[in-house]
Amino acid sequence: MHDVARLAGVSIKTVSNVMNDYQYIRDSTRVRVLAAIEELRYERNASARSLRLGRTGIIALAVPELALPYFAELADAVISAAHELGLTVLIEQTGGPGDESAVEVDFPVVLLGERMFPDAVDHVTMQNVDAARAGTAYLLSLGCRRIAAIGVHPGEIVGSGSLRLEGFRKAHAEAGVPVDETLLGTAALWHRATGAAAMGRILDAGQRPDAVFGLNDALALGAMHELQVRGIGVPGDVRVLGFDDIDEGRYSSPTLSTIDAGRDQIAETAVRMLAARVAARGDSPLHERVFADFRVVEPPRVSPVPVFPSRVMLGMLCMLASLAAGVGAALAKEKLLPTFRGTAALQAAMGRPVIGTVRELALPSAQLIRRADVRRLAGATACLLLLQATWLAWMAHSAAAGRGMG
Repeated sequence: MHDVARLAGVSIKTVSNVMNDYQYIRDSTRVRVLAAIEELRYERNASARSLRLGRTGIIALAVPELALPYFAELADAVISAAHELGLTVLIEQTGGPGDESAVEVDFPVVLLGERMFPDAVDHVTMQNVDAARAGTAYLLSLGCRRIAAIGVHPGEIVGSGSLRLEGFRKAHAEAGVPVDETLLGTAALWHRATGAAAMGRILDAGQRPDAVFGLNDALALGAMHELQVRGIGVPGDVRVLGFDDIDEGRYSSPTLSTIDAGRDQIAETAVRMLAARVAARGDSPLHERVFADFRVVEPPRVSPVPVFPSRVMLGMLCMLASLAAGVGAALAKEKLLPTFRGTAALQAAMGRPVIGTVRELALPSAQLIRRADVRRLAGATACLLLLQATWLAWMAHSAAAGRGMG
């Protein structure tokens, strides 16, 4: 910096002011200093500046478990929001939820998530109760009356499990529908495997829900898998709803219906609040609590895809129509139809050799079928047409049943 000041003909303080965008600097002075910086290729010593200012440009994010998709996507959102402010994020995996002592520190802290602590720190959280109530009300509005809840934590007082179950119960009470306690599936950990296991226990007990509310998306995906393994259609037989709106749910089959609890909004708000708290250096004693917005996310309505491409289907229909028309015309006029010597399988199926006179055709020499044999051929063709139509209808139904709301 001394060299820059000497070359520009200014003081070191002036160089510092220019580099820190101090507004009360003459334009001519600013131009000289910037030119000297460029000529000398001077770069600021970030470490020295951090030590002088007491700032490192690094923030930390502590999450319980990165193996859960929600926390991995939350970390990604925090990193993106921090990058916009020129901050670097260090990530620490805690292995489980913390207690109140975890936030009793002498540096700025912003708490993310559903755990409710006293107003000792800034807090950005989701509306667990209202979001779960809205999701359950959505299932009830579709006519579901036996809704299973997967991921219940018996005896929990404070936490996402108890809060979301509270919303689940409130929606039932508002709709006048009693909660079937036998449809509450416990799961200590909120993973796909525990969701599948909880769903399996409910089904093994002889219970048959018409909808499932997974208290997070991983639980819902596990429950959906268990239903499908047992031959229970989703959403045809049982509708499935999750919570968190993770990316994986958009690519499940069928697409998972879920609740977007405002993950990106939580990340952006938390990083902005933390940066403001660092800049204030403790001058703002009042702490904030912000609740993110939420919405129920339905999968897109997709029309069933035709079983065959349209041109192939049209060709098959034309072929079958021509065959039926030819047989019908022959029967009506009591005429004979040509058949070729290569039809030994057809002769065997009729139980006797095909007899008649041979006439010259454009194709190789042929034999004629008697009227009785023509009637048999007509019956076989009609059966073929019926089987073809039944098969096509079944395939179209299967394609339609496999799509829709998860």
